[in-house]
Amino acid sequence: MDKMNQQPPEDHTTASPERRGTALLKRRMFSLRSLLLLVIFAAFVFFLLTRFQLDWGSTFETIAGMHVGYYLLAFVLYYATFILRGQRWRMLANNTGELDELPHGHLPTVRQSSVYILIGWFVNSITWLRMGDGYRAWLFARGSGGSFSWSLGTVLAERVLDVASMLLILVASALLLSTTSVSKVALTVIWLTLAVAVGSLFFLAAMKMWGSRFARFLPSRLEAEFHRFQSGTLGSMKQMPTVIALGGGAWLLEVARLFFVVQALGLDVSLALIAIAALSAAILSTVPIPGGIGFVESGIIGVLLLSLSRQDAVSIALVDRSITLVSVIAIGGVVFLLSQVWQARQRSPEYT
Repeated sequence: MDKMNQQPPEDHTTASPERRGTALLKRRMFSLRSLLLLVIFAAFVFFLLTRFQLDWGSTFETIAGMHVGYYLLAFVLYYATFILRGQRWRMLANNTGELDELPHGHLPTVRQSSVYILIGWFVNSITWLRMGDGYRAWLFARGSGGSFSWSLGTVLAERVLDVASMLLILVASALLLSTTSVSKVALTVIWLTLAVAVGSLFFLAAMKMWGSRFARFLPSRLEAEFHRFQSGTLGSMKQMPTVIALGGGAWLLEVARLFFVVQALGLDVSLALIAIAALSAAILSTVPIPGGIGFVESGIIGVLLLSLSRQDAVSIALVDRSITLVSVIAIGGVVFLLSQVWQARQRSPEYT
């Protein structure tokens, strides 16, 4: 009788794709390999900083004298960007009209959309290849009842709009610069962003003009998924003034965050240079390594060295990354774990 009452072990080969994908993501995020890679990159950043003459005592003294009020304001402004991004993402998804055709389709709230983005950034901070972008697209698809490919298309549209917003802010910042050496740095960042923008626009144009022809060569199932992806990407490009305003507002808050970090440390940097440093860090954060570690810090320090000493530039980079990396791992990790608990409770028989 006991043998008859025993439950058979779960067959992972027959588990649903969603459960297998979530289990795989958890193993990758919390694996020893991921932790070792973070340690290696942290050691690499430490080596780059210490191979030059740097007065660490002066650096930490600057950080210790930080104005807490300005730091907290920078912290709040940073997390306010998630609300604007959540509202914009929700609007992009609604623009496609995809959910209107589904019997159980519904838009996630602004709060839910913002939480999905935060979880995605947390995953990006601890995994390779920016897996967080795909994971938050999956969360949005599950929460809305839409398809993953459609949701991933809205994420791509979001990224293209981000590049356009960054390019506008960078150009405006460059026009405010007067020093030749600073202008060269600004132009380098602008040209890089412009190249990404042109490439993105070319991809969108190619998808619009030749996407249907390309889809014909795909297997029927992949063809359907490609059309959903195309709908999520191209169909979201509506109500552009509001969408651009939300995205631009989020990036201006990113600049404001770094501005108040500088103010918290009692340092003097021009607003135009702060904007270039903040957006350079954002561009370098897209490098497909955990949190862009090593690249983001080098970008902030490299730009700010044009106006500050090495000690002061390092101080700003460390304090800023305590917000954009450390707090995202801490807060995003808690939100991620709570979401997993909630999902487990929803799957529990007593909730079905």
